[in-house]
Amino acid sequence: MQQPFLTDVQNLKPGLIIFRRSDVQHRNWYGRVKVPKSRQYKTVSLKTPDINLAKEMAYDLDAEIRILVKRQIPVFDKSFAEVALEYSSVQERKAKIKQITLNRWKTIDGHIRLHLIPYMGNMQITSVNEDKWTEYPFWRKENNAPKELKKSNQKGLKLRPKKVKNEQEEEHIPCKDGTIVAEMMTFRAIMRYAARKQYIRESMVPKGDLPEDSARREAFTAPEYRALHTKAREWIKESNNPVTEWYRKMTYNFMLIMANTGMRNSEARNLRWRDIDMRKTKDGRSFVVMNVRGKKKYRELIAASNVATYLERIRELFIESQLRRNPEIKKEVLGPKPDDAIFTTAEGKASSSLYDSPVADLLEFSGLLVSSNGSRRSTYCFRHTYATFRLSEGVDVYFLAKQMGTSVQMIEDYYGHVTPAKNAERILQGIPEWEPLAE
Repeated sequence: MQQPFLTDVQNLKPGLIIFRRSDVQHRNWYGRVKVPKSRQYKTVSLKTPDINLAKEMAYDLDAEIRILVKRQIPVFDKSFAEVALEYSSVQERKAKIKQITLNRWKTIDGHIRLHLIPYMGNMQITSVNEDKWTEYPFWRKENNAPKELKKSNQKGLKLRPKKVKNEQEEEHIPCKDGTIVAEMMTFRAIMRYAARKQYIRESMVPKGDLPEDSARREAFTAPEYRALHTKAREWIKESNNPVTEWYRKMTYNFMLIMANTGMRNSEARNLRWRDIDMRKTKDGRSFVVMNVRGKKKYRELIAASNVATYLERIRELFIESQLRRNPEIKKEVLGPKPDDAIFTTAEGKASSSLYDSPVADLLEFSGLLVSSNGSRRSTYCFRHTYATFRLSEGVDVYFLAKQMGTSVQMIEDYYGHVTPAKNAERILQGIPEWEPLAE
């Protein structure tokens, strides 16, 4: 059925017409083509009053649509908001099957709804260019998350409003550089997703550098790390009961393992005794292989022999907690089983918190809870410390990325400020170059 505002309709072939519109002042032609294998039509302005040129452009449009359909490239442009929320939905599904943590998905979703979508507005994904990427940090410094977000005019897409503690206008506080870096990483991940889905060309993914993050370095300096060891021993000695002492010893050895392996928290939480394998190099030096799983999949992580010492201490702590709970337990059942978690509570259950409170207590006791940049440290700072120390020793970025289960790009983005002091050629290959961090 012909729509009432269509005039001067010219049927060029089945499914292809050109027409003028009666509801506009100009005399330019429009083209409408039926999308193959679909009930949809694509209508575009041909931007010319010349009928012969309009016919030629309409045939070009028809050919272009057929090529897009053949290559399974979307015919209709999506907005950045649609693609971003589609990406968030994919990440949520990954969280449900534990490929990423639920908190990680919530962080990504927050970046998208509170900042990236308001920044982009109704922009089409094909219109997002390098300028839009480089301008984001400037916009973000000037704009906090909106206190109230209107519902999107995209059907079915709702934006999450930010909760307001009070009605008074709060003083604008520019966000931290580290926050902007994290949001821009989500920005780039969305564009890479769009390229994989063929919503855009691969060349349209932003290639620019992430902004420098002056407050990003949560890692300990070498003097701070040595001080932390000294203070940790004092902290353990000041325990006022056996259970507190047990937790402090466990926390200390947890800290040593994390700082000497670069494990993620999720990987440490999933680590079981069956995942530990002691091996030797050709020249007889011992090292530890850990089969860790967490962010995406299983991988091998290599650690020096000092980590085996820390694991043995944890095994002794496990037995100590068994005897405390049941002094009459038989010797043959003492010790962890292969499926038992390595990092446990005093009750023998897997620690879901990974000693967050004791770690914070130790850092506060040591005067190191807050970094020189004003950032509050957490258990993740041990992973940052590992990466920083390895790079400072000249470890190749490629090998470090493999060891830490991340990409070379991620290492360069986060730790590009680290200047290697030596020229090491490999990481832990026979372990001749690796000086243990602890003791």
